[in-house]
Amino acid sequence: MNRRDTSGIMANPYTMLSLSSSDLTPERKAMAMPRLREIPRAEAPNEYVLRAYDRMFGPDRDPVAEPGTATGTPGNWWTVFANSPEVFHHATAGFVLYAKSAERLDPVLRELGQTRAGWLSGSSFVFSQHCKSCRKLGIPEEKIKAIPGWGVSEAFSQLERAVLATTDGIVSDHGRVDDAVFAVLKENLTDEQILDLIYITAMYAMHATLSRILRTEYDDRDEPVQEIAAPEGYENRDLSADLAGTGN
Repeated sequence: MNRRDTSGIMANPYTMLSLSSSDLTPERKAMAMPRLREIPRAEAPNEYVLRAYDRMFGPDRDPVAEPGTATGTPGNWWTVFANSPEVFHHATAGFVLYAKSAERLDPVLRELGQTRAGWLSGSSFVFSQHCKSCRKLGIPEEKIKAIPGWGVSEAFSQLERAVLATTDGIVSDHGRVDDAVFAVLKENLTDEQILDLIYITAMYAMHATLSRILRTEYDDRDEPVQEIAAPEGYENRDLSADLAGTGN
């Protein structure tokens, strides 16, 4: 379970105290190019942000000049979100949900939802980090690897399948969850547990989306859908006519 440190900042469950920048591979250093400016320690907007920097990167360390977290990410989610102290506070305060929800909701169910949300949203950052969280909870490797294609896997219980189907409804269908799926949740969970589950899952779908938009952490990558250049000397042709045998 997460622990609140004496500064009052709730630790992010997957970026505990950090590695030094020298521990980042050259590829990861080169990848750390978010779309918004990173806020260095000297420009931290308030004490709350400074305490968070201390907690996540180490006391007195500038996370812009010396990036790197314990799981190998650059850590620029924190430095980008510090552009708005209100957004930063709102986003990090959300981590308190982990501690409170764990008192009533099985964290395995929570992590299945978060990991699936990261995969569906196309966020390498959220998916990768929550695979690690699944592993820390003791979820078997076969289950973690089956999350992308859970619909054809026999690794999950009926409740776990309902959690994954609910996540699909939240992320892919914008909240359309079939009555039969929701009925399984109702048969196995209390109303409080269901609300915790869907709120946290939706919150991490948002985090995944924001990470992709801002290109933070592992989501700093080029758009994969691009036109592929034609060979030199290519002439415009009516391919349908060619295939039909009616072209010139």
